[in-house]
Amino acid sequence: MRKDHLRPLFRETKLDLNDLIMPIFVDETISKPKEISSMPGYYRIPVENVAEEVGKAMELGLKAFILFGIPSYKDDIGSSAFISNGVIQRAIRLIRQEYPDAVIVTDVCLCEYTTHGHCGVVKDGKILNDETLPILGKVAVSHAEAGADIVAPSGMMDGMVKAIREALDSSGFEDVAIMSYSAKYASSFYGPFREAAESGYKFGDRRSYQMDIHNGDEALREVELDLKEGADIVMVKPALAYLDIVRRVKEKFGVPTAAYNVSGEYSMVKAAAMNGWLDEKSIVYEILVSIKRAGADLIITYHAKDFAKWFNEGSL
Repeated sequence: MRKDHLRPLFRETKLDLNDLIMPIFVDETISKPKEISSMPGYYRIPVENVAEEVGKAMELGLKAFILFGIPSYKDDIGSSAFISNGVIQRAIRLIRQEYPDAVIVTDVCLCEYTTHGHCGVVKDGKILNDETLPILGKVAVSHAEAGADIVAPSGMMDGMVKAIREALDSSGFEDVAIMSYSAKYASSFYGPFREAAESGYKFGDRRSYQMDIHNGDEALREVELDLKEGADIVMVKPALAYLDIVRRVKEKFGVPTAAYNVSGEYSMVKAAAMNGWLDEKSIVYEILVSIKRAGADLIITYHAKDFAKWFNEGSL
């Protein structure tokens, strides 16, 4: 194993483009791509340009995309999340028309669509879990009608997978899969995303429905509940600070497991690379390999397009 050309033959962990899901922020309030200041090199994309963005990524060999919407209208219940001509619904149709083989995953949550910025219905300053569930079902069905392959509920509402599965099945979308954010922690790594998706909350925090960062056993209980309710893929979010959770989930359940390499993780690498403190290419590769090695079958990452370029160049 002392020779460079021998080591690849014995690698235990293989990472390729099929492991990656590329996030896209679709914004119906802009007419040209807009860089996200806290995520250098990443952009919000106008609805009209979303198919072009997908096409460029598919030319690099990427196949799967998760869509987040920035709507032109918000209200207390996030009604623009489930209308037929909403930002995500329009984006799905445009992508599906141009690239029928693209794997389209959609974020199913209300935080980008509500005036208060929380992931559920709010009354008197309290997030109402059960009142939120029917709305999430409507959002998922509207995405399936537009052509989504996988819906990804991210709000950590109790019972959300069951509510969405029943809504999809009763509407004839039995084959639309659910990728649940089963173990989503109340993390400080989400800051840049909230700028990107305009999903910052107006009061309080999200600790009442996202997981306590100190807990590991709880994550396994959350995953088990989602699987019993019909989840096809379970997710751990964030990835790097929770690789132990990724490993425990994979070892205990042996089901398709995703990990989200989140915005804060991306931005830290970008900032360090821009300052010349780290070699971006090698660091990104090492991070993604570590997530795969921990047990993730799928990795949602903002590094997807850069990684694909380096992968195709053979420079990794």
